[in-house]
Amino acid sequence: MRSQPSSDGLIYQSGFGNEFSSEALPDALPVGQNSPQKVAYGLYTELLSGTAFTVPRAESRRTWMYRIKPSATHPEYHRLTQQITGQELGPINPNRLRWNPFDVPSEPTDFLAGLTTLAATSPAEQADGVSVHLYQANASMTRTFFNADGEWLIVPQQGRLKIITELGVLAIEPEEIAVLPRGLKFRIELLDASASGYICENHGCALRLPDLGPIGSNGLANPRDFLTPVACYENRDQPEVLVQKFLGELWATDLDHSPFDVVAWHGNNVPYKYDLRRFNTLGTIGFDHPDPSIFTVLTSPGTVHGQANVDFVIFPPRWMVAENTFRPPWFHRNRMTELMGLIKGTYDAKAEGFVPGGASLHNCMSAHGPDNATTEQAIAADLVPHKIDQTMAFMFETGSVLRASRHALDCPQRQRDYDACWAGMNKTFDQGSL
Repeated sequence: MRSQPSSDGLIYQSGFGNEFSSEALPDALPVGQNSPQKVAYGLYTELLSGTAFTVPRAESRRTWMYRIKPSATHPEYHRLTQQITGQELGPINPNRLRWNPFDVPSEPTDFLAGLTTLAATSPAEQADGVSVHLYQANASMTRTFFNADGEWLIVPQQGRLKIITELGVLAIEPEEIAVLPRGLKFRIELLDASASGYICENHGCALRLPDLGPIGSNGLANPRDFLTPVACYENRDQPEVLVQKFLGELWATDLDHSPFDVVAWHGNNVPYKYDLRRFNTLGTIGFDHPDPSIFTVLTSPGTVHGQANVDFVIFPPRWMVAENTFRPPWFHRNRMTELMGLIKGTYDAKAEGFVPGGASLHNCMSAHGPDNATTEQAIAADLVPHKIDQTMAFMFETGSVLRASRHALDCPQRQRDYDACWAGMNKTFDQGSL
């Protein structure tokens, strides 16, 4: 697999869904078999499986690791006193919801301590669906973490992150994303004074690129633009705290060695990053606003054919050229649930109130669309070609209803007057106008 340098100074392998291999020492990878009786350099063999053993070959996700000490060498886990904020789901609420950005804490707070659960499709023991978290941090992690409940899609809004994983190092910044497989150990260090953003925790089928269908063989996110790290390892014998998230709760154990001791590995159950600015945006060059599915970066298939467990959709800079068309997203009600966030700039369907770092939630069959000011402007606009620029919004779109956490419903960041953005819409019907 081809390795390539990146602007963040790290080396990556490119491609999506590939069988990658990497070794930090020459000839550390076994040849011809996965688990020989004796591995080079006295390493131990360990398999990280992201899917059941018997899934179809095309669905299988697993990575073989060759490490200094097995992951099994740890004492008992103990439940931590400090848990993730917002784990309790709130009462059923069909209303449209929107939040202002959450503040970065004033006291030292690492990535894990700065998590807040905004919403989830069901309680923590769910076998599919998603949970959505926000993070705000001002300190690097000194402990290591893994999530037994699902894979993480991290969307930075402010501040750069360095993600040290068992398989190597990723660095991401706003307008980039990272995906970390279920069970993979990692530590997040801040490259700026503070960081904040969004996390989609996917409990269902692993994220993958959507099929292109009539689009053809090119467009949207290109596989070659996805980057996965190369092997590097720590051979360090000193106390380390390892935290896991298990059924929504945080548990910790103490290690006597670095958990980042993988010298070589091969497989396709890997962490990866992607630059959203490389997305090849497609849209109408005739008339009518296209469905948001045309902006899908990654998808997790659901149990209903054609309906995703979750889609990760972006609204990047793009040209608007459709003629005789209401160009913002039309008013709509639909089967899916939409949780939106804004990384930078403004969103073309909202004149105000939806700001970078904020979020909105429109559940199944909830009526929504552009606010009053945007609607009036779109109807009166001179429809010349123009570019929506200096923006990046996104959506976690799921086939299940998202229930806001009790904390999210009660917190001061919730905009309790959100419905008012549609309240001023006048009746413009005129029976005799034609």
